[in-house]
Amino acid sequence: MTKGSPGVALDGSLELDPQWTTKILSNFIRTELHRTGLRDLVLGLSGGIDSAVAVYLAARTIEPPRIHACLLPYRTSSEDSLRDARSVVDDLGIDAETIEISPIVDGFGKTTGEVDRLRLGNVMARARMTLLYDRSAAHRALVLGTSNKTELLLGYGTLHGDLASALNPIGDLYKTQIRSLAEHLGVPESIRTKPPSADLWPDQNDEDELGFRYEEVDRLLALLIDARVSRATAIEAGFSAGVIDDVTHRIVRTQFKRKLSIIAKISTRSIGWDFRYPRDWMT
Repeated sequence: MTKGSPGVALDGSLELDPQWTTKILSNFIRTELHRTGLRDLVLGLSGGIDSAVAVYLAARTIEPPRIHACLLPYRTSSEDSLRDARSVVDDLGIDAETIEISPIVDGFGKTTGEVDRLRLGNVMARARMTLLYDRSAAHRALVLGTSNKTELLLGYGTLHGDLASALNPIGDLYKTQIRSLAEHLGVPESIRTKPPSADLWPDQNDEDELGFRYEEVDRLLALLIDARVSRATAIEAGFSAGVIDDVTHRIVRTQFKRKLSIIAKISTRSIGWDFRYPRDWMT
């Protein structure tokens, strides 16, 4: 890894300089807030490591009262996760409220008819983001993203749900790097060591759903994406052809989740094609 370049794994390495990374990401948050003319941040605090790292970064950047955390449990959500989220609130002294999303999600099911577990999980994620954007309007704040690079590359998230945000300080960090940064930031050990889960249904485990351990897939992604190695080189590095093809397919297949809606071009300067300066003219 190039010295002083956090999150860039030019040789497939996942080492991270946590102090330098914290400085870069704090400056990012501060700059993006300044560009919009807004002062506050809103985020969903799940009790997991990703949202914890995001809020600890925010608390190193702006005053804690300007951070508004929403704890958004469903009736089947883990009590341990809710307890961990509250421990973060108490540790940082940020503003927080708990909103039970069960009436919203259950009302959806009653209106549309029975939905399977995956679809219900998408409804939960979008209900939570609806509430976050409502709170962002109430507080005149930006919604802080909490999706890491591994999830974004593999498409492991809900479009217009947990993948939505106004700015995302951790989206260029792999899950393995998030764990390293969490320790540096002082995220509670109970959060750092728990099995990764979106907590959309009881006993959900992210790695079981993905079919990969994060340590394995992060190293492969770093080789394919950051180091830009060939398939043959990845095989030489110890990865099976089947795993490489599966991961590559997921990256390609979920590209639509990482882009704005594609707008048909008929004018000289079209949004997303030629006009690409959201907020950048503000100083």
